[in-house]
Amino acid sequence: MGILYAMVARGSVVLSEYSGMSTTAGDIARKILDKVPGDTDTHVSFSQDRYIFHVNRTDNLTVLCMAEDNLGRRIPFAFLEDIHKRFVQTYGRAIHTAPAYAMNDEFSRVLSQQMEYYSNDPSADRINRLKGEMSQVRTVMIENIDKVLDRGERLELLVDKTETMQGNTLRFRKQARRFRATVWWRNCKLMFALIIVLLILLYIILAFLCHGPLLSSCF
Repeated sequence: MGILYAMVARGSVVLSEYSGMSTTAGDIARKILDKVPGDTDTHVSFSQDRYIFHVNRTDNLTVLCMAEDNLGRRIPFAFLEDIHKRFVQTYGRAIHTAPAYAMNDEFSRVLSQQMEYYSNDPSADRINRLKGEMSQVRTVMIENIDKVLDRGERLELLVDKTETMQGNTLRFRKQARRFRATVWWRNCKLMFALIIVLLILLYIILAFLCHGPLLSSCF
C-alpha cells in the first residue's frame, strides 16, 4: 500500500485521521504539525526511515499523509489536494470552529477510500498526469491566443496604414487633376492673350501700309 496514514487538522487541532496499519504515524504527524508554521501556506515533505510525510497547508487547514518513499511526490500531493477540496466542500465554515475529531466518524471513511484509490488504482496517476498535460496545453493555448491577438493588432496597424496610404493617394490624384486644370486654363488665357496681341500688331501694320486707321486705301 502506497499511502498508509492521513490526517486533516486546523492548526494543531486534529479534525479527522485514518491509519491503514498500526504505526506511530499519528504521533509523528502531531510533532510535524508543531513544526510547520501556521500562518503560511506550505507544501513540504519530511522523511522518516523509509516513509515520507507529505504536508499541504492552505488557509490554516493542514492535510498530511504518510506514504512509502517509492511512491514519489506527485501522487501523495495529488491525494492531499483532493482531500483538502473534499473536506472544504463538505464542512465549509464549520472547519474554523469544530472541536478535535468532530468530523472523524464521517470523514475517516473518505480518507480510507481515497488512500486506497491513490495507492492502488493505476488511473489515479493517469488522471494526475492528464491534469498536468491539460495545464500545459492550456498554457500553450493562452500563449497562442496572445500571439494571435498580437498578430491581430499588427494586422489592424497594417490596415490602418493601408487605408492611410489609399487616402493619401486619392488626395494626390485630386490635387494632380486640379493642377492640370489650372495649368490648362492658364495656357488657354496665355494663348488668348497672344492671339489678341497678334491681331493688334496685324492691325497696326495694315494701318501703316494703308495710310490710316480706317484702311481706306487698301479697300
